[in-house]
This record gives sequence, C-alpha cells and structure tokens, in this order.
Amino acid sequence: MARRIPLRRLASTRAGRQVARTAWRWQYRWGPRLRSSLRRRWLLLSHPHTDIRFEGPVYLGPRFSLHAPMGGTLVVGAGTQFRRGFHLELGHQARVTIGRDCVFTHDALVQCSTSIDIGDRCNFGQALMIVDGNHRYRDPDVPLLEQGYDFRPIRIGDDATVLTKCTIVADLGRKAMVAANAVVTRPVPEFTVVGGVPAREIEYYGPPRGDPPG
Repeated sequence: MARRIPLRRLASTRAGRQVARTAWRWQYRWGPRLRSSLRRRWLLLSHPHTDIRFEGPVYLGPRFSLHAPMGGTLVVGAGTQFRRGFHLELGHQARVTIGRDCVFTHDALVQCSTSIDIGDRCNFGQALMIVDGNHRYRDPDVPLLEQGYDFRPIRIGDDATVLTKCTIVADLGRKAMVAANAVVTRPVPEFTVVGGVPAREIEYYGPPRGDPPG
C-alpha cells in the first residue's frame, strides 16, 4: 500500500511548494483569464446582431450575461472588470458605454432602453441597479405592466463611486459618491456624497462652489 504524505508535510517540500504555486496561479491568474476569454468569445458568437466592442483587455467574471434579443450597442474600455454576476439588458437601439478601468463587483443589473454612459475609473458595489426608465403607474384602470415607461438617458461621470445595494435612475457627476442602500432619483453634482431614499446631499468635498475645478 502506498504511503500517504500529509498535506502539511508535502507543502513544506520543494515539489509541494511548486504545486501550490501552480495551483494558485490557475486559481487566480491563468484560470480566470482563460475563462474570461472564453466568455468574451461566446458573447460575440451568440450576439452577431449586437454591436459589442471591447477596447482592450476586459475581464468577464462568472455569470456575466447579456440579454439583447433586438440588438443594441455595448462598448467597454480597457481594464474594466465585471467580477461576478453582472447582467445587462439592452432594448432595441439602446447603447451602453463603459469607460476604462471601471469595476463592477458582484450581482450588478443594468437595464437600458435609451443610453447609459459611464466614465472612466468608476466603482460599483454589489447588488446595485442602474436603469434609464421607470414604470408608469398612475392609471388605476390599467395594469402596471401595460402602462409603459418614462425613459431618460443616464450619464455617470469619471471616478464616481456607488456602494452596496443602490438604485441609480439619474445622472452622477464626476467623483460623486453614493452611500450604501441609496436610491438616486435626481442628478447628483460632482464631488458630492449622497445617501438615503430618495438620495439627498450629505457632503460636498470639491472646490468652492462656483469656482472651476483645479
């Protein structure tokens, strides 16, 4: 019978350390890159009717999905990461652009029927939603899903940060900060921290108001 070597003892040997390094690289470097590359290829193959452009290396994590049965446009800048559970829904002729070096953490939902434009280096926490429309609901004689929607394009400026479990249905200015669990229903100026439901200004940390940014 072959003699079993305890894992701790094996890890202390030269061969064990080499195996551990290789396993780590496959887990956190080579494996994710390979799987991301396969997801990108499948995305392009399965959406020939959709304008999809990756303007450099982009990471597509597990459970990345795109629902675009009638086409639309998706443009993503280099260095952007969709880490896990990102879901995008594109309506007919909808356009979503995402800048360079953005990060979507876990379970983000983006729904677009007009346009959503996201700048560079934006950060998005887990379980958030960005949407460019709201249900109409004021007619008591018509079911909700038959009343249609009110749409407005969304713009998110460079370096904006949205924390966990937020809903964004209005513009965010450059370096805006949205606190966890907020619902943004009105445009947020640049250098402004907002929070609450609906979101309201908590702090302004930019240059003196009225002065041009330095």
